[in-house]
Amino acid sequence: MRRRWLLLLPVAAALLAAFRPAAYDPTAAARAEKARGRIGNVLAHIPPQCYTDTQGRANPCWVCHSGATRANGIDDWQLQADYAFNALGRENHWRNLFVDRRAPIAQIRDAEILRYVRQDNSVGLREALLQLPAAQRPRWIPDLDWSQGFDAQGWARDGSGWRAFRYQPFPGSFWPANGSSDDVLIRLPPAFRRDAQQQESRAVYALNLALLEAAVAVPDTREAAQLQRAVEAVDERLLGFDLDGDGRLDFTQRIQRLPPHYAGAAGDVVLERYRYPVGTEFLHSLRYLDPDAADMRATRFKELRYARKIFALDAAHTQLRDAQEAREQTAGGWPYFGGDAFSGIFSERGWQLQAYIEQADGRLRLQTREEQMSCMGCHSGIGITVDASFALPRKPPGAAGWGYQSLAGLQDRPQAGSRTPEYALYLRRAGAGDEYRNNAELLRRYFPNGALDTAALRRIAVGGDQDIRTLLLPSRERALALDKAYRTLVREQSFALGREAPLQPPAYLLRQIKESRTGLREADDRVFRDARLWLEWDSGDARSP
Repeated sequence: MRRRWLLLLPVAAALLAAFRPAAYDPTAAARAEKARGRIGNVLAHIPPQCYTDTQGRANPCWVCHSGATRANGIDDWQLQADYAFNALGRENHWRNLFVDRRAPIAQIRDAEILRYVRQDNSVGLREALLQLPAAQRPRWIPDLDWSQGFDAQGWARDGSGWRAFRYQPFPGSFWPANGSSDDVLIRLPPAFRRDAQQQESRAVYALNLALLEAAVAVPDTREAAQLQRAVEAVDERLLGFDLDGDGRLDFTQRIQRLPPHYAGAAGDVVLERYRYPVGTEFLHSLRYLDPDAADMRATRFKELRYARKIFALDAAHTQLRDAQEAREQTAGGWPYFGGDAFSGIFSERGWQLQAYIEQADGRLRLQTREEQMSCMGCHSGIGITVDASFALPRKPPGAAGWGYQSLAGLQDRPQAGSRTPEYALYLRRAGAGDEYRNNAELLRRYFPNGALDTAALRRIAVGGDQDIRTLLLPSRERALALDKAYRTLVREQSFALGREAPLQPPAYLLRQIKESRTGLREADDRVFRDARLWLEWDSGDARSP
């Protein structure tokens, strides 16, 4: 009998090994890429949206490629009219967008995908990374305990210094109707969170965040002398500067003059308009859709994206960088990005980007260098951004803008310098609710019989009886289908071929660029130079679309 048990031991051990969860190494894919010493797509920074087929009439490009502003000297509006790609870039490498996923979507039950998106897949990530030898760890190891959440003012309850803020989603792909919900957090360096005696101070931190908000979120259509920004209540005495110009130092909820420097232990840091201080961090989570959750923001992460400002360019070097990028675009070249998956990718504008994404079993892993490059196209060299950022300049003013992201109560309003509500203008110029004109649900809702329903859009604009959730959130059926489509992509682990999983292949997406021109012409009122990232929050006279 004993001998029989001894013979069965190897079999039992093999069975146990087969059912034992695989060791969790979130860096395995990144290490494998680094060992290969090459990447497949050296133009991974070019977004798939840039391959849209405009048919000479649909222009979703104007919201990214704009005329130069005081905040951003990149004057790239001409990219609305030109496919400025070199020979390599003329092939659309994002082949996942052409995959028909309707059959695998049909194989996933609603209950199954709902269980999946309601699981927290960030659990264990930090612990697994810290178990690695120090030399093998990524530079950024997520340090926020999501399970503790945020208070009503957006402060992370875990004491990490992160703060959540609300923002109006940028038009196009980042609408939940097109696949994902998200949130954005900010954290300033330790000195900005301390008083002049180097003691932690929530009041000083809030004051410095208010100063930064006034510096980056007031449109360039307003001169510095006309600056006005509603902020949460802050104490001017901590700065020794009369922010609201009322002749005394006290609490204020209005900034109309920017001081020369920040407050507290950061008192030696110069405050620059449209520039973040070195050390500023952003954390951006991209989520699945849960039709029963607020803003349909599921618990499960698709990605965790991180950005940190690591150096600052002065005005002269910024102008040189703008000129260099203009030459690169004209010649069909591409910018230089330093770093690797473990250090993060570095732009020549001073930002380090790093990110995590789902591995096949649903847990998060470090993105490869090639995968991380996909964020660089939008955060390194386009005309619409403010110091490479999108979200904070679109924050609602004052205390109402601090708190975990919520679309509730937000209404469509004009971009700075415009009188037409932004989303209405986007739908009119793009001819759809996405860059590929592939969101059939939004087309049915807002383009009945092929014509834009301006009455429906007035209802979500300032003064209307609805908010932007009516436009931005998909139906339950579409939300679950989008979740299922992306789940099939995760199982494939083919993100290098694109991380968008449309419900059907887009009809207006080019596989190959054969012409140098998009067909859009300024003479036909199809090319625009007026885009601004900022919104007119105090505008009550919005014009109908």
